[in-house]
Amino acid sequence: MERETQFIGQSATFQDAVERTSQAATLDRPVLVIGERGTGKELIAERLHRLSTRWDKPYVIMNCAAMPETLIESELFGHEAGAFTGATRSRAGRFEEADGGTLFLDELATLSMGAQERLLRAVEYGEITRVGASRPVRVDVRIVAATNEHLPALVADNRFRADLLDRLSFEVITLPPLRAREGDIEVLANYFGQRMAAVLGWEEWPGFGPRALAAMEGHDWPGNVRELRNVIERAIYRWADPSRPVDALTFDPFASPWQPAPSAPRAESQAPDASARPDASPSESAPPSSPVNDLRAAVDAYERQILADTMARCRYNQKVAAEALSLSYDQIRHALKKHGLN
Repeated sequence: MERETQFIGQSATFQDAVERTSQAATLDRPVLVIGERGTGKELIAERLHRLSTRWDKPYVIMNCAAMPETLIESELFGHEAGAFTGATRSRAGRFEEADGGTLFLDELATLSMGAQERLLRAVEYGEITRVGASRPVRVDVRIVAATNEHLPALVADNRFRADLLDRLSFEVITLPPLRAREGDIEVLANYFGQRMAAVLGWEEWPGFGPRALAAMEGHDWPGNVRELRNVIERAIYRWADPSRPVDALTFDPFASPWQPAPSAPRAESQAPDASARPDASPSESAPPSSPVNDLRAAVDAYERQILADTMARCRYNQKVAAEALSLSYDQIRHALKKHGLN
């Protein structure tokens, strides 16, 4: 699949984010890009580089979450031969590779506190020290970083350095989720639809039927544009008659009457400690006391009761309920769907 570099959308919220990106690109300052998964953070980072005075210099990408913690500092700052087991020769890190250009740090919030401390020095003084070296190296790098976490909350929880956040947050561009981009769902769907129809050799693009359009508008799109693209392309390649508007969508490709039964959850995830959460209801804190003849059915019933009680207490706000149960938004949506509570 080719790299998607275009910005498609007409909503004011999306255009505001793109405009702010264009303005920030011309300034040689660090930028944080915040947004849910699939909102286009990497595209924004690339735009910041392409529109900057560094456009003809290196643009280096590092996904911090893809690296084991023991290797992150070596990847960022490089290492000398013999610095650790397996380091048979010296190697430049991403900072040196990006010298004169832009370094994009994706999944910034996953950096260890040790790596954050060394990153702070690199940002503040323009110096990095290879692992195993004693002398620093001067580098000229613009930092663009992205995350789907709320970094001030991580600072308050002592999981992210406040001084590093101060250095990196000259400008913060927060991308709107797809559900907040009024009018953009249909625009994007037709864009991806036309491209997929061309790939399949359709003579013309028939568009979408009313049922498909209504389903798109009613979906929450937790995976945002990336999820939308998958849904649209899947629907088109499965559509049997290219002369008729596409009118059937499959949001969950794993849905099947023959899918494997889920494993029984661990006991601690099924019975949250009531003393740790004072807002827990009695049905959440105490398992059923009657004899159990079918463990899986009992666990499912208990899980369903916890979900139902929590949703009612949180006035059926899924995000609030997810926080109350220490679940992600995607996890609680999956659980509600599993138990028929959505």
